Amino acid sequence: MKHTSKFISSLSFLFSMFLGYAQDVPEISKNLDSTVTQKPKTETVKTAKPEIKEAPKEILTDSVVKTDRYGLRVGVDLYKLTRGLYDKDYKGIEFVGDWRLTKKYYLAAELGFEDKTTEDDRLTSSATGTYVKAGFDYNFYQNWLDMENLITIGMRGGFSTFSQELINYKIYNPNPYWGELPPINEGQKYSGLTAAWIEVALGLKAKVFNNVFVGFGVQLKLLAMNKEPGNFENLYIPGFNRTYDGSFGVGFNYTVSYFIPIYKKKTMASENAKIEEAKKKKK
Repeated sequence: MKHTSKFISSLSFLFSMFLGYAQDVPEISKNLDSTVTQKPKTETVKTAKPEIKEAPKEILTDSVVKTDRYGLRVGVDLYKLTRGLYDKDYKGIEFVGDWRLTKKYYLAAELGFEDKTTEDDRLTSSATGTYVKAGFDYNFYQNWLDMENLITIGMRGGFSTFSQELINYKIYNPNPYWGELPPINEGQKYSGLTAAWIEVALGLKAKVFNNVFVGFGVQLKLLAMNKEPGNFENLYIPGFNRTYDGSFGVGFNYTVSYFIPIYKKKTMASENAKIEEAKKKKK
């Protein structure tokens, strides 16, 4: 009996130890299983592709090279040259020229000769002399790639040296009971006369053939200096035209000129502008 109780107590002690060990083993095995079976996570690294930036469309379409020609343009005023064919009281000629200074600005000059007989209510006089005008033009016309037309506004300073001849005159009679008195023939000539003025010039020139231009211009003039004879006024000043009893004058010309190219410059032109102009022209 004593041996049996010892055996039972020994068996209970062993069983309790076994239970304690059994409770500890699953925890270790669990950790072992999780350690063994757990595979390391592999992250896939995506390599970013380099971005290829496209060039702006404006750069691709607007990069058009335009060649501008620079040189001297010389011509003649057809109006003054042909006026003597139908006007017996006029003879004259005018040469015109311009030099392209920049893309928009031109140096311009005119040189001429006139012989004009003017009849007024009280006197008839004749003016003969030469003149020169010099200044600049600004072209505000936007050409296409292959065009060289001009629409210009500019200023000139003019100077004329001339002579006046008093052909005849009438004495004013406030009481013409017996009618008007006959004109008195004078025939006196006054030389060494001068005049100076400034003018605003508006004009256009169109290219009709290779290097050949046809143009039209209008000038508004203001007289700055006028040396007159002692006993009558200058009715007509070469280069200034008729004074109209004041300091203002008006003139115009119709020219044909030839362009002499000297050198060229390359500039960037807008292809889009050319396309838009072509669309407007079609409309």
